[in-house]
Amino acid sequence: MLEETESGTFVANLTKDLGLRVGELAARGTRVVFKGNRHYLKLDPQTQDLVLNEKLDREALCGSTEPCMLPFQVLLNNPLQFYQAALRVIDINDHAPEFPAREVLLKISEMAEPGKIFPLKMAQDLDTGSHSIQSYTVSDNHHFHVLTRNRSDGKKFPELVLDKALDREEQAQLRLTLTAVDGGSPPRSGTTEIQILVLDINDNTPEFAQELYEVQVPENNPIGTLLLTVSARDLDTGSFGEVSYALFQDDDVNEPFVVNSKTGEIRLRSTLDFEAFQSYHVGVEAVDGGGLTGKCSLVVQVLDVNDNAPEVILSSLNSPIPENLPGIIVAVFSVSDADSEKNQEVMCSIDDNLPFLLRPSMENFYTLETDRALDRESRAEYNITIRVTDMGTPRLTTQHTITVQVSDVNDNAPAFTQSSYTLFVQENNSPALHIGTISATDSDSGSNAHITYSLLPTRDPQLDLSSLISINANNGQLFALRALDYEDLQSFEFRVGATDQGSPALSSQALVRVLVLDANDNAPFVLYPLQNASAPFTELLPRAAEPGYLITKVVAVDRDSGQNAWLSFQLLKATEPGLFSVWAHNGEVRTSRLLSERDAPKHRLLLLVKDNGDPPRSASVTLHVLLVDGFSQPYLPLPEVARNPAQEEDLLTLYLVIALASVSSLFLLSVLLFVGVRLCRKPRASALGGCSLPEGHFPGHLVDINGTGTLSQSYQYEVCLGGDSGTGEFQFLKAINPQFPTLESERKTEESSTLRNSFLFI
Repeated sequence: MLEETESGTFVANLTKDLGLRVGELAARGTRVVFKGNRHYLKLDPQTQDLVLNEKLDREALCGSTEPCMLPFQVLLNNPLQFYQAALRVIDINDHAPEFPAREVLLKISEMAEPGKIFPLKMAQDLDTGSHSIQSYTVSDNHHFHVLTRNRSDGKKFPELVLDKALDREEQAQLRLTLTAVDGGSPPRSGTTEIQILVLDINDNTPEFAQELYEVQVPENNPIGTLLLTVSARDLDTGSFGEVSYALFQDDDVNEPFVVNSKTGEIRLRSTLDFEAFQSYHVGVEAVDGGGLTGKCSLVVQVLDVNDNAPEVILSSLNSPIPENLPGIIVAVFSVSDADSEKNQEVMCSIDDNLPFLLRPSMENFYTLETDRALDRESRAEYNITIRVTDMGTPRLTTQHTITVQVSDVNDNAPAFTQSSYTLFVQENNSPALHIGTISATDSDSGSNAHITYSLLPTRDPQLDLSSLISINANNGQLFALRALDYEDLQSFEFRVGATDQGSPALSSQALVRVLVLDANDNAPFVLYPLQNASAPFTELLPRAAEPGYLITKVVAVDRDSGQNAWLSFQLLKATEPGLFSVWAHNGEVRTSRLLSERDAPKHRLLLLVKDNGDPPRSASVTLHVLLVDGFSQPYLPLPEVARNPAQEEDLLTLYLVIALASVSSLFLLSVLLFVGVRLCRKPRASALGGCSLPEGHFPGHLVDINGTGTLSQSYQYEVCLGGDSGTGEFQFLKAINPQFPTLESERKTEESSTLRNSFLFI
């Protein structure tokens, strides 16, 4: 490619040259890598052709080196491939020759013979090859012509040759124009003026001991270092034999050497750099007092020292890299050293304890690859230091650190902080109550670590979990959807799932056990005796009962549990408080003392049943106790199971019909008996002095039923008529019907009219 070509100019069709498919360059992320990480070429994003990225200046890139080659690599990924190539920058004639000075002064003795050669400073042309200086010419004159000579490095320099002897008396000075012409098309040229002063007779010129001096100088020598001393001798005497020295250098200002005009010592004026110039060609001139000159050449070879540390140029970095995949190319880089020979040889390494390895590829290129599968959860970032050491003396080392991130793969399922959770909820809670939180963690990152919670289906078909519990999918908070009732549901279990958002999604589950805590929300319920406002429950108590006699037993339950269901009994009110007592723990109602005639025949007791909750709840029951002297009714109906209202109405109708029929029959029978007595007129011989009836025993099964409390023993009830001196007494028992199965009967005594005869009604 010609230098100074506009950027964007087509260079090559890589797809065709490399034998690739259309579009493969872009698909494989092709890059063009130059030394020094420069970007002289680029790939056209549309055509994928290799084009110039910037204008190229051959002189700036290569100096006087020819050919000017810029090596580069074409790097393709997936799989990784290298192609070695080079761009040659072709010189154009864009520079004209330039002399170091606009005017040159020469002092030539009039005694100089024709054919004598006078060296001149050569011109400089930054172009190379055919575009460099090809010849020198001098303006027309009668005394001189110019010869074009070749230097050992290929450069051309001029020499002025005397054709005709000078005569100071005829012409004391001459002015000539020296022209340097390059080989371009069209050619370019540069000029300088030569002023010649004709000197008086000085017939001996200075002569150097050597025509060529060579010296080797390490590049790290300090300024002022003595390189060598040149010496010239002039056979003349006086001022014509005194010699002074000067240097012919390409660039007097920038050349790194200086000569002592008196002693001929040549020293360093500036530091040398092997990487910039490996050698110098310098002309040394000796001038005597008469202006005659002598010339020799000096070649300075610059020796390389290990003064440049290796350089690491990163061409490609792949970060982050996925975990769990071995053999991933992390980075592509090249190493270089500006020194030469052994000083240029390098050794590249990384730490041994890292899961990475270096693979050399070509032309000092290396790839950094994973040695094994990485685990982001163990280590998410690596700082890899690439150490490059040259083989010079002393060895120089360069370190380049790159940071590699490890990207996450969803390889870890969520983990609950507990394998099971136990939550406690007080019953009668408010709806939407937060009852607890479950938590799971995921050691992955990003969306792979984002966890959602859910309720898993329960195996219990009787448990409608969706109506009991809800869960916040984002934070695992559990809520009770409705009030829980300990008496209906003491505990239940379900499972909760935690699922991440990775691909594929991973999940785990935990068991949650909910225990409902009992609250004292149920008052005691009295099972026996049952309360009926229309027919108060009544117990019979013989007047002859001993103290501690068991009248009845209050039976109550509490649907709560624990201490909330512990019941205690107490007597709140009584007609005669000192007559009765209630045992606090079992609800037994007993007499406290012997009964007397002065005690009222009927007593009303108000009993309290209280639980042990906080606050306590209670229930009350009213008990009527009827004192009796004895039991004369031979039969007491057995306890009956409580009937429903419809049955009771039917029975009541039947009883009314029977009662009417019985009353009518009794009335008719009484009339008939009265008539019979009047007709017979037989006074009774004796009066009935006592009641003598067969024993009418009540059934023996009227005892404590399942321990719920009734009369603790069987009683015999008697009903009789007692007659004395024409008076009779009619007594009967009336059954008591509570709503709960009747355990006792109430005896009522009714006075009847005085009858002469006694009748027994059962």
